Amino acid sequence: MELGTGIKERRSVRRFEERKIDHAVLREIVETARYAPSWKNTQIVGYIVVEDREKIAALSSEACMAGFSYNCKTVASAPAVVLAVYETGISGFEKDGTPSTKKGAGWEMFDAGIAVQTFCLAAYEKGLGTVILGYFDEDEIAKVIDIPDGKHIAAVIPMGYPEKMPPAPARKEADELLTFL
Repeated sequence: MELGTGIKERRSVRRFEERKIDHAVLREIVETARYAPSWKNTQIVGYIVVEDREKIAALSSEACMAGFSYNCKTVASAPAVVLAVYETGISGFEKDGTPSTKKGAGWEMFDAGIAVQTFCLAAYEKGLGTVILGYFDEDEIAKVIDIPDGKHIAAVIPMGYPEKMPPAPARKEADELLTFL
């Protein structure tokens, strides 16, 4: 698949087949995603794959999804839920812990966003659907899933083989997004 095609065709998928995802496929996705650029090549993002149905049911609770019922349904239907986690205090900081720029810790989520998008594009290439969820309660999720010390959840990514691919939403024209000076 051409890169531009994958970027244009990948969609946020919220309904999945019940089919399990082979661990070898998940490893291939992470093998690709690990090449996402990061601040000074710090590679602060990792992936916790949740396949246990009881844990997925708990993650799909109103508490974990911060009361957003639409996300509850999406998480509950996924055969796997990936928690993209990032290390804190590294990206955007010097070795002595001082911020490198005025953005400080903002680089952590910047790097996480790049990694998550790369992960989702790699999943799409393997025939999997994903949706990047940012509406969740990290403290409630930590009651269900042991999040390693020094890490935070950047995104919750339900994934699986799509029941169907949703149509493309309207996009702004390139000239609306582009400014030449």
